Amino acid sequence: MLRPAANPARTPRTASFVPLIQREIERMIGTGELTGGTRINESTLALRLGISRGPVREACRALEQIGLLRSELNRGFFVREVSTKEALDLYDIRAGLFGTAGRLSAAIITTVQLRGLEELIGAMDAAIEAPDIATFYTLNNEFHRQVVVASDNDKLIELYPLLEAELHLFRRRGLVLPGSMRTSNDEHKAILDALRQSDGTGAARLLERHILAGKARFLRTLEDDSATEARPGPLDPRQSRSKDR
Repeated sequence: MLRPAANPARTPRTASFVPLIQREIERMIGTGELTGGTRINESTLALRLGISRGPVREACRALEQIGLLRSELNRGFFVREVSTKEALDLYDIRAGLFGTAGRLSAAIITTVQLRGLEELIGAMDAAIEAPDIATFYTLNNEFHRQVVVASDNDKLIELYPLLEAELHLFRRRGLVLPGSMRTSNDEHKAILDALRQSDGTGAARLLERHILAGKARFLRTLEDDSATEARPGPLDPRQSRSKDR
């Protein structure tokens, strides 16, 4: 029997918390707190968020549906490990998607949306100076999301989060290389300039190059032992050492 919540400060077990929990797990994977093969400790996560285990389990099921987690009978949910080929295939698909988003957005992007992108770039500059890779990663994701939203293409907007979810499993690796965050944000600035000028062809070209540059950085990490040791990633779950740069 359902009981009314007498104390509004308490967090009820409702489906409305599931998306929030999903985003938190995605954030933890994206920032490297959870790596490939790691088991999701539902009890610890529920305690940390101040909720019951039910919504955590529902969020895990939803993340399994989009390919971010996998489940094992009687063992729970684990962060999925992605093969190198899967990762490279996703980069190629994203390059085409973002090229389309840039071309469409350039023609209709609003002043408010341009200002939002500019603010994100400024915040990323601050994260670079810190340096704070976790904050940069989150802001970087939001910059990409806002470019897609500015396209006003419902199907593109619907497809985007499905691709981005799996990218949390490995994309952060490319940002640990020296100078990568600065290079990435310089590319953001060039993209913003093209959007301001309503240059659809230029914006499409720059966004496609931006994604493919991320792919190239990712490939470099596979050959760069120092980067891998600095930030173990889901593609190399056996790495256990971590040292700050």
